[in-house]
Amino acid sequence: MAHIQNSSGDDMVKQHSEHRVEKDLLGEKKIPAEAYWGVHTSRALDNYQITGFPLYNAPELINALAAVKWAATKANADLDTVPHDLAKAITQACKEIRTGKLHDQFVVDVIQGGAGTSTNMNANEVIANRAIEILGGKKGDYKMVHPIEHVNASQSTNDVYPTAVKIGLINAISGLLVAMEELKEAFGEKAFEFRKILKIGRTQLQDAVPMTLGQEFATFSVMLGEDMARLREATSLISEINLGATAIGTGINTDPEYAARARHYLEEITQLGLVTAADLVEATQDTGSFVQLSGVLKRVAVKLSKMCNDLRLLSSGPQAGLNEINLPPRAAGSSIMPGKVNPVIPEVVNQVAFEVIGNDVTVTMAAEAGQLQLNAFEPIIAWSLFKSIYHLTAACKTLTKNCVLGITANESLLRQRVEESASLATSLNPYIGYDQASEIAKTALKTGRKVSELVLEKGLLSEQQLNEILRPEVLTRPRRIKL
Repeated sequence: MAHIQNSSGDDMVKQHSEHRVEKDLLGEKKIPAEAYWGVHTSRALDNYQITGFPLYNAPELINALAAVKWAATKANADLDTVPHDLAKAITQACKEIRTGKLHDQFVVDVIQGGAGTSTNMNANEVIANRAIEILGGKKGDYKMVHPIEHVNASQSTNDVYPTAVKIGLINAISGLLVAMEELKEAFGEKAFEFRKILKIGRTQLQDAVPMTLGQEFATFSVMLGEDMARLREATSLISEINLGATAIGTGINTDPEYAARARHYLEEITQLGLVTAADLVEATQDTGSFVQLSGVLKRVAVKLSKMCNDLRLLSSGPQAGLNEINLPPRAAGSSIMPGKVNPVIPEVVNQVAFEVIGNDVTVTMAAEAGQLQLNAFEPIIAWSLFKSIYHLTAACKTLTKNCVLGITANESLLRQRVEESASLATSLNPYIGYDQASEIAKTALKTGRKVSELVLEKGLLSEQQLNEILRPEVLTRPRRIKL
C-alpha cells in the first residue's frame, strides 16, 4: 500500500498550470485540467485529510466499483434508462479501470464521512470523464456524459458502495486463502520431515507426555485448514448484495427489472456467484456479514499468533531456552549483543495479529453505531477489513518463505530429553499403576535418574516389556493395552 501526504483539492490545482472550473450545489471550484476526478472528489480532498491512504491503496475496491458501474450501465441500457452510445463509452471506461488504468485517479481518503458517497462520486467522475474522452470530448463536459445522471443512473451510494466493498473483499480474500494454503503446506512438509523425531509435549509449560515434532507441526497445518474453511463460509455470506436498493432499500428511481438485470451482469463481469438480498431495506442497513467476516479474520490472526508464540518458545535460547528447533536467521538481533539472532518473522506476524484484533474492535463499534435505514460508518468498516486481509496475506507469505520452510530440528537434544524425562512414567500407568508410576516420577525428578533405570531396578517390568512400552510409535498414539 502506498502512503502519500494528503493534499486538498485546492493544493492540487496549485500544483498544475492549467485548470477547469466545475460546480456543485456549494458553488464553483477549480479542478486540475488533466484530472479525471471532479468537483465532488475535490470537496472530499478538502474535507478528509485523515490517513494519507487514498482509495488506490485498495485496488480490489476500485475494480469492484468499476464492475458495479459496468453492470448497472448495461442494465440501464437494456431498459433504455441510459442512451446506448453513452452506455458503450461508460462500459469501455469501466473495462479500462478493471485492467488497472486510471487507478491513480481514485484519490479520496479511505476514511471519509458520508457513508462512502465521496468514493462513489470519485468513481462516477473518473468514469464519466474517461467516457467523455472516448466520445471525443474534453474532461468536465458533463453535457456529454454526466457523472450522476448517466454513470450513477438507477443507483445510490447506499447500494453501490456496500456491493463494491463486498466484491472487493471477496477478491482480496482469495489472495489470503492462497497465502494460507501455502503456509499450511509448508507446515505439512515440516510435519512429514519431523514425523520420527520424538520429543516431550507440554501443558501449562510443564512436561506432559511424549509426542513427535511432526505431530506438533501437523497441528499448525490442521489449524490453518480449519480457519480457511471458516473464511470460505464468511465469504459466502458477503456474496449477498443490495444492488438495486438505491437510497434505503425501496428501489426508488429504478425500473422493476433493474435489480435482477444488474446482478446478472455483475455476476458475468466478476465471475462470482452473487445473490440479491431478499429484503433490500434490511440489507441496506445491516452490516452483520462484515462483522462475521471480521470475526473470522480475528480468528485467523489469533491462531497465527499462537503458532508464532510456539515457534518462538520452541526456538528459545539457544543455550538457556528450549532450543528444540532452529528458526532461519533473518537479521542481526542486537546492536550491543554480538551473535544474537531474534525470531523476527514470528514477531512481525504477532504484531499483524494484534492489529487485526484491533481492527475487529473497530468493525464491531462501527457496525453497532448504525442508525435507522443506513450505517454511515461503512468506510471505516471496509478499510479495517481490507487492511486485515492485506496484512494477514503478507504475514502468511513472510512466515512461509522466511521462517517455516527453513526450520530445522535439534533431534539429538529432543531424544535425550525424552529419555531423561520423568514424564515417561505416565506411559507406565496401565502396567504398574498410578501410585507406583507417581513414585517413580518423583524419584526420577529428585535424583535425576532415568525412569527406565528405576523401573528395572525395582523389578516392576522386564527390560523387554519396558522397551516395547517406550517405543516411539507406542508412546505417541493410541494402543491396545495388554497386561
